[in-house]
Amino acid sequence: MKIAVIIPTYNEERFIAKTLDSLLSQNFKISKILIVNDNSTDNTLEIVNSYLKDNEVIKMVTHQSSDQNIPGSKVINAFNFGLSHINLSDFDIICKFDADLIFPIDYIDNIATRFRESDTNGMVAGHCSIEKNASWELEKGTNKDHIRGALKAYRTACFQEIGGLKSSIGWDTIDEMLARYYGWQVITIPDLHVKHLKPTGASYNSKAKYLQGEAFYKMRYGWWLTFITAAKMAWNKKQFQLIPDYLNGYKIAQKKNLEPLVTEDQGRFIRSYRWKGIKSKIGF
Repeated sequence: MKIAVIIPTYNEERFIAKTLDSLLSQNFKISKILIVNDNSTDNTLEIVNSYLKDNEVIKMVTHQSSDQNIPGSKVINAFNFGLSHINLSDFDIICKFDADLIFPIDYIDNIATRFRESDTNGMVAGHCSIEKNASWELEKGTNKDHIRGALKAYRTACFQEIGGLKSSIGWDTIDEMLARYYGWQVITIPDLHVKHLKPTGASYNSKAKYLQGEAFYKMRYGWWLTFITAAKMAWNKKQFQLIPDYLNGYKIAQKKNLEPLVTEDQGRFIRSYRWKGIKSKIGF
């Protein structure tokens, strides 16, 4: 099983070496690790260059983009740029990993094993943990049915059928929903934990607060599902201002009549899946 890893990287001088060391130490050999240096202004470039001489599996390409870290668009644009530099047909599994992770030595072996278990397993991952009070605990918002955007791994056939990754906030939900829509299984491994060195969203631009509501609109959630989801996310983060922010984002997208990222049929599937999840949690 041949695995390619693409790592979009923007100003990760504090973490990138730890991520690369953990990937190079895996007991399952990764076929290719492609670093996309996305307009970094720190020492990221120099650090990655120091690995290129002695590790032929690692390659690097440079992508020029905005220095504003807008959720979804910046990281996926960089990922897609990296994707254009590999031949998908050469690999069984394609991974999009962040540059601030430390993987346990058996991480890749574990996900490869799950992919081998069934040809319908389309996405597989462990969970992110963060350091808190000198110990590591699951990152807030962890859901057994959801793979965090930081550590995505796709069977190549699944990746191609869902049409790759959307350059928009919400991409890391849309990919899973489309995978399920096309009959693929989305698998998480509960006890497989990756150390996430920088909390999700820590460097997002302040303008990002409305974009989550825009994502709900683009996924065809509808108003009530958007409201319930916004309330749940705000509760989990203990940031209740997020409710009006997300609802305003939805209304702004609706007023602009933005193009949805999924078809009407896919939207119906997504709404049905979400409502079933909500009803199951309240005992219906």
